[in-house]
Amino acid sequence: MSINPDQTIKFSPMHRLQWEEVQQKDVILYPEGMVELNQSSAEILKMCDGTRNLAQIVSDLEQKFATTGLVNDITAFLEDALKNGWIQQN
Repeated sequence: MSINPDQTIKFSPMHRLQWEEVQQKDVILYPEGMVELNQSSAEILKMCDGTRNLAQIVSDLEQKFATTGLVNDITAFLEDALKNGWIQQN
């Protein structure tokens, strides 16, 4: 399963992305448990709102963090997120 760069990406309605005060980090909550996220992963998932495709997510994050060359890392993370069911594409 791989990301289709032309389709928008949205966070799965079966999961919830939220800040956990106890862990002091963002987490994904789902019926079977919880996944703790590092800051980079959380920032990527926050961009998955159903209005952006891969290129738009990369561009927005590169602008936000004043850097370039993130496409491979973001793509790899999103492919893992898709396989785990954290995100969906239409």
